[in-house]
Amino acid sequence: MEIQHSHNNQKGEFFIEREGRRVGELTYVWKGEQQFVIDHTWVCPSMRGHGVARHLLDAAVAFARDKQVKIIPVCSYVVVMFQRDPSFADVWQK
Repeated sequence: MEIQHSHNNQKGEFFIEREGRRVGELTYVWKGEQQFVIDHTWVCPSMRGHGVARHLLDAAVAFARDKQVKIIPVCSYVVVMFQRDPSFADVWQK
C-alpha cells in the first residue's frame, strides 16, 4: 500500500488511493509546533479489515518520530490503538 502525505503549516493528511479513488485517510491538525491532533480516520467499507487504518496510523507515527513531535489522539480509532499498543508511548501526548 502506497501511503501519500499532504500537509501545510496548519493541517495534513495521510491517504491511500486505489484506481484513482481514495480508500483510506487519516487527518491531523497542528497544535503548536511540538504536537498535532489526529482527528479523523476513515477506511472505505470494501477495504476494512485489511490493515489500512493501521498502515495510515503507522505512517503518522513515523512522521511524528521523524519530526520529534507528539500526537494527541482524538479520533476514536487512534485513542484505542494508543491505549492497546505500548509501542506508541513515545509519541503519545496524554
